[in-house]
Amino acid sequence: MLTAKQHELICFIHDRLAETGVSPSFEEMKDALDLKSKSGVHRLISALEERAFIRRLPNRARALEVLRMPDRPTPHRKGVARILSRAEAARVAPAPEPANDVLEIPLHGRIAAGVPIEAIEGQSTLSVPAALLGSGDHYALEVAGDSMVEAGILDGDYALIRRTETARDGEIVVALIEDSEATLKFFRREGAMIRLDPANRAYDPQRYAPAQVRVQGRLAGLLRRYD
Repeated sequence: MLTAKQHELICFIHDRLAETGVSPSFEEMKDALDLKSKSGVHRLISALEERAFIRRLPNRARALEVLRMPDRPTPHRKGVARILSRAEAARVAPAPEPANDVLEIPLHGRIAAGVPIEAIEGQSTLSVPAALLGSGDHYALEVAGDSMVEAGILDGDYALIRRTETARDGEIVVALIEDSEATLKFFRREGAMIRLDPANRAYDPQRYAPAQVRVQGRLAGLLRRYD
């Protein structure tokens, strides 16, 4: 039998995967469960993993798979009040109407998903459904190359980027190298170096001194056109 927090977490992960196909971040799980630190999330995930409710997918950042769901709680006795968890309340609440708003965001040329290429600053804009973007300032880059195909990022896709200068290990970022070339890669720290990892076994990681790399944004979404 799971604890209340373990049950709440697996329901939150299951619902997010069903809704978006992407595991929630540790920060999102911490906020959803009203925990004080991400260490509590790590403990809950480890407990669920040990009990074979979930598993971590290898070589993929933030990748969790729900193997089985716990039994749903039995109905409470008549007249006994029940407080729903945040995840349970989200499932009970009516689904929101789809957002049809479209935003115009800057389109700044092509960015390499293979070896770094020069990031071209352009004057174009890209129409993006508002539902694909969260809070913050965003811009788009057209992907060139195939080194991120195992992360589902293909040549010709439009990467939707949230502007930021910071990143956590395992996040996909736009990295500006020596103020001249930009690339889209997984960001990781390796000792005193920055390692930019591809998502294609045919490519090798790229390693740079921290002074050589500036984070220009984090991947927020993808837009794909079919001709």
